[in-house]
Amino acid sequence: MSDPQTEVLSQAFELGFTYTRSTGPIVGRFLTGLRDRQIVGIRGSDGRVIVPPMEYDPVTAAALDEFVPVGQRGEVTTWSWVKYPREKHLLDHPFAWALIQLDGADIPMLHMVDAGDESVMKTGMKVEVRWADEPRGHISDIACFVPFVEEA
Repeated sequence: MSDPQTEVLSQAFELGFTYTRSTGPIVGRFLTGLRDRQIVGIRGSDGRVIVPPMEYDPVTAAALDEFVPVGQRGEVTTWSWVKYPREKHLLDHPFAWALIQLDGADIPMLHMVDAGDESVMKTGMKVEVRWADEPRGHISDIACFVPFVEEA
């Protein structure tokens, strides 16, 4: 039986990482492109264009190095509405998480769509990039995607 008078020792602890990780030539080029308001993918062994680019081929595991510029517009392939954004979300109002297949890409990428209202969201809808005001070479340089409406 334990003694109820036993003193419990405790110490505040903060986990931290004291190193910096290099992004490498593939992810680094993708992030540099975002800083310059351009999006690049990479061609896989089967010819498909993957965005964001991967270092290794998902089919053969061989290193990849053929960069391909892709468009800043695309199509929503599937989505999920976030009615109540959390504190850590980058948008402070309702939005959708969506898989977006950019023009020129074969594999969709996950990002946010600021559609204004859930009723606007549709699978197959066209969207375009809304860039961050001050790009810095980070995935958040794509602030989000917004519905694309062609001018008449």
